[in-house]
Amino acid sequence: MVVKQTGFLFRALVALAAVAMLAGCAGRVAVEDRHPDDPWEGFNRRVFSFNEAIDRAVLKPVARGYRTVTPEPVQTGIGNFFSNLGEIRTALNSLLQGKPANAGLSTSRFLINTTVGIGGLWDFATPMGITAEEEDFGQTLGAWGVGEGPYLVLPFLGPSTVRDTSGLPLDMYTYPLTYVEDDKVRIGLTALRVVDIRAGLLDQEELIRGDRYVFIRDAYLQRRRFEVSDGELGDDPFASDDFEFDDSDFDDADFDDSALDEAGSAD
Repeated sequence: MVVKQTGFLFRALVALAAVAMLAGCAGRVAVEDRHPDDPWEGFNRRVFSFNEAIDRAVLKPVARGYRTVTPEPVQTGIGNFFSNLGEIRTALNSLLQGKPANAGLSTSRFLINTTVGIGGLWDFATPMGITAEEEDFGQTLGAWGVGEGPYLVLPFLGPSTVRDTSGLPLDMYTYPLTYVEDDKVRIGLTALRVVDIRAGLLDQEELIRGDRYVFIRDAYLQRRRFEVSDGELGDDPFASDDFEFDDSDFDDADFDDSALDEAGSAD
């Protein structure tokens, strides 16, 4: 079977072109003004402005029209369909990260929703309590100890990091739409998926305050770090069994009544 790779090749070339242009553009932002996670801010802001222009002119109006004319149950079914296809990627990456339980849950979701849910249009797994954490190759690289690298805005694709960009080819290879042979069907489904995702972000967009570039960058980095760490925020000494109080910490001298009386009389 000959697999059509047009979409993958285009996106890969875009990513490579973006990285190649960084050296000439990164220096346009003063060194003292650069965010430590965003040393290529000059380049990133230019790509961000380009993406925003495309979004305002094409994608956002289409997403608004889609949400207006498409009944909510249909929108839910479309979202379920594309989400179900992503379960395959989640299962594979869960195994690569040493999370067999999550891989089993994701596989179960795919089998149940594909069969009982008629191709994934209905999500029967969630009401049954079968839920799994989404995983991708960017998260897998993070779990393997690969640093996230600088923040990077890709043309058309939006926020990313060097690590997440490295995982894009494998993410595309493990998404079933890549293997649809009919170009019209594959492109049509991909376009529908993009519009559906954009429509789902319309309400969240109202939460953006201040500098849109900074808000989106910080939100993206925070979310990805949360996903890579599986929500772990570090060790809390107060939650550790090894945390012990010393008797001196409760010395009566620290609570001398006379000191309190003196403070009261001073008032």
